[in-house]
Amino acid sequence: MPAHAIRQHRSPPDRSRLNESELAVDHLFRHQSGKMIGALTRVFGARRLDLVEEVVQDALLRALEIWPYQGIPDNPSAWLIQVAKNRAMDVIRREVSLAEKLPELTHALPAQTMPGESPEVLDDQLSMMFLCCHPRLAREVQVVLTLKTVAGFSVREISRAFLAQEAAIAQRLVRGKRQIRDQHIEFEMPAGQDFRARLDSVLEVLYLLFNEGYSALEGDSLLRADLCEEAIRLAKLLAAHPLSDLPAVHAMLALFLFNSSRLPARVNDDGDLFLLRDQDRSLWDRSMIAEGLKQLDLSAAGDEISTYHLQAGIAAQHAIAPTYAQTDWAEIVSLYDQLYQLNPNPVVALNRAIALSRWKGAEEGIAALRAIEGDPALARYHLLPATLGELWSEIGDHNKAAAYYRAALKCQCTAPERRLLEERLRRSSLAR
Repeated sequence: MPAHAIRQHRSPPDRSRLNESELAVDHLFRHQSGKMIGALTRVFGARRLDLVEEVVQDALLRALEIWPYQGIPDNPSAWLIQVAKNRAMDVIRREVSLAEKLPELTHALPAQTMPGESPEVLDDQLSMMFLCCHPRLAREVQVVLTLKTVAGFSVREISRAFLAQEAAIAQRLVRGKRQIRDQHIEFEMPAGQDFRARLDSVLEVLYLLFNEGYSALEGDSLLRADLCEEAIRLAKLLAAHPLSDLPAVHAMLALFLFNSSRLPARVNDDGDLFLLRDQDRSLWDRSMIAEGLKQLDLSAAGDEISTYHLQAGIAAQHAIAPTYAQTDWAEIVSLYDQLYQLNPNPVVALNRAIALSRWKGAEEGIAALRAIEGDPALARYHLLPATLGELWSEIGDHNKAAAYYRAALKCQCTAPERRLLEERLRRSSLAR
């Protein structure tokens, strides 16, 4: 029954119940959609991925229609998987060629159950990640398909992560699903060299997932801790699996843990942003830092040094520093130099310049930024002009600082970042 028909037969819900239902569905979408898609894909097969996504989406939409009126069920996850299962069975009944799947579906997804953290369900999620990262798929298709299918990203969020048009991302998703269907790619855990070939793409997906949560590229909230938690959870699955118990995986997990440890101190109760130097370090999660150091130790096995190792090393320096002033900036600049050798991109150069300015002064930082100021990849990246505004302000040239803050405000950023930039601009204007 469509939503408008429900409204005709029931009194409208109060706003608090409606908001509660929307929040619950959003939370479950982030935390359970990947599990639901993995479980259903195991039953239907990878070539039916479109159907699987459709029934999962239908279940979530149905929840938005029903829950504001009937209330959130005692076991909302079970409710969702039951609705998705029923919808799938309706489709199967109309497709004679799949009729033999009905008994398998009934046994695999019994009534009123929801996959938990059983070994089978964990394997489903890993299998889903590696399905999307099959070597027959182009790298850009692998990543966006996994973000959409496993992590529950919207097309809009993926386009932000890749700085690409939404239409281009949508086309990649369609192309990926078609290739999975036409090439008969199976839903299964790869082995041997096939596993290693797909691992890089899986790590890239988790890296983007974490970054979207750690510093959202749009909206009122800078932080989306649920995405960080999901990236950490999936990284831990990889680190615990015998095939992917590898140095780069542990290094990436260490990076996530170090950065997540600072989440409680990054914003105040009003959602305002605190830069690293202004954060209350007593709020940092020391247990996460300890776990991150353990993972960093595990990443030292063998001779491999990945970009994740170097980023984790940088994050570790911040995590163990007693104060901002006591941070080992020289070591951080050295690590950025090594990182740039492996990954020579302007964002790495920007971060190195920031560290250099803390080590040798604002003038050195500005000089380093001149080399990348005209890079087209940073044309709409607000952190470049924001950093230059900060450095010119430290030197005392408030006219230049204000001009750079205005340039930063013309770029896309979150509401907390915008408020911080506006405050910096106000201070620079008053100081002139």
